[in-house]
Amino acid sequence: MAAMREDRAPVKWNKRFVYPKSQRSLIQGKRHYAIQSNTHSLVRQTKLPSVTTIISATQSEEKRQSLANWKARLGDQAADRVRDIAAMRGTAMHTYLEGYVRGTGHKDLTSIGREAEPMAKRIIESGLGDLEEVWGSEVTLYYPMLYAGATDVVGIYNGRESIIDFKQTNKPKQREWISDYFVQLGAYAMAHNYVYGTKIQSGIILMCSKDG
Repeated sequence: MAAMREDRAPVKWNKRFVYPKSQRSLIQGKRHYAIQSNTHSLVRQTKLPSVTTIISATQSEEKRQSLANWKARLGDQAADRVRDIAAMRGTAMHTYLEGYVRGTGHKDLTSIGREAEPMAKRIIESGLGDLEEVWGSEVTLYYPMLYAGATDVVGIYNGRESIIDFKQTNKPKQREWISDYFVQLGAYAMAHNYVYGTKIQSGIILMCSKDG
């Protein structure tokens, strides 16, 4: 259900770049992207693994064990439920924020949507005031022959060319727990710089926990 955006100054858009179309698919349960630009097919439609797929495949044994221990404490069904609800809440929050950035607005009246909306509003109030210019929202980025992914926003943040990603969390996280997020932003920045000749060196994580 869509609604008009709340009364705020519109986000400034500058469509400097033409971002490729893509199709997502699963290969052996892992997300991949088939990239196609407006002018040519990339590597004859070869599917590229997503950044998150690569990060998951290369995570440390310590992190794997930590996740296994957490699942063992909760039990498989309970852990899967926590994961699935968090994923749905994150999707709802992202959709609200995408509507805000695009100026279309969005209203989700489901129970998950009602949980996600105040989180999205907190990110808008506390984090998006420094968003000066948007080049793209929910755009696919790729590094030829290596990887692809979709970033929430790319543009100018606090005076710097930046990749911006929105994250939800069940509880606040310490910086050292989210190193994967920084790797993800770095991969997106490298891809954007390679394909479009930019010099992005700034990655912004805007994250809100479910308790605000």
